[in-house]
Amino acid sequence: MTYFDQVNEAAAYLRGKLGGLAPRVGMVLGSGLGDVAEVVTETIVVPYAEIPHFPHSTVEGHSGRLVAGRLGGAAVAVMQGRVHFYEGYAPRQVTFPMRVLGALGIEAVVLTNAAGGIDDSYRIGQLVVITDHINMMGWNPLVGPNEQRFARKAGAGLRFFDMSEAYAKWMRRLAHDAASTEGFELGEGVYLAVSGPSFETPAEIRAFRGMGATLVGMSTVPETIVARHMGIQVLGISCVTNLAAGLSPTPLSHAEVFETGRQVRWRLARLLEQLGPGISTLLEAEP
Repeated sequence: MTYFDQVNEAAAYLRGKLGGLAPRVGMVLGSGLGDVAEVVTETIVVPYAEIPHFPHSTVEGHSGRLVAGRLGGAAVAVMQGRVHFYEGYAPRQVTFPMRVLGALGIEAVVLTNAAGGIDDSYRIGQLVVITDHINMMGWNPLVGPNEQRFARKAGAGLRFFDMSEAYAKWMRRLAHDAASTEGFELGEGVYLAVSGPSFETPAEIRAFRGMGATLVGMSTVPETIVARHMGIQVLGISCVTNLAAGLSPTPLSHAEVFETGRQVRWRLARLLEQLGPGISTLLEAEP
């Protein structure tokens, strides 16, 4: 069975589980942020382990379930946790869930993550909209044969495609408006992705700062690349769960990352409750 066939088999399985629900908006919840899915109503929960060919996370803070239902009235498919390259998964496995979301009919996706803050102005627990990214993982998930059948819209699926607006401006504006409605402000920044699992050294952080990065993490970029290859619109939101190496007086730890994510999950939940209907409405207005 080909990779394309595996993706479609997984999507067909999920479609059967969802019944008449046809979400156009997807969301991926990062480390410590999985509880945000609790605000979804009329839920249909499918553990990753039940989905054919679907990888499942081995990292604390990633529940490993797909939660579909209604968020602020909009139909959504929410991934509680993701898999990472550092867990030993191949690039195509890391991005398999995003391919499945595309095959399921998702047209826009909100990718959240826990990130280290490089910018001095960030505070712990701040939510930051990603404006662009830098891929320092050492690999690209699209290496290998190009499969245009993954394209979700005309003009997508190209071998060489434009990434000048990896994160949709209209979704970023919508995020700022939603945050304002909820009474707080979102930061903005450039996310740099490394492979992990070790945290970065202070020297690396100084180098990344010189490259223009304001956030650092170990996810999101592969998903964004694959989503854009399919023609899916992307919004990235980082939760600054710790200060990057050399900027904090204490050693970095995953426990700190998880705890900070847990503390801000309800602020993120309120934001996503606003975003879900807004994104869905604008997608429906597209010609």
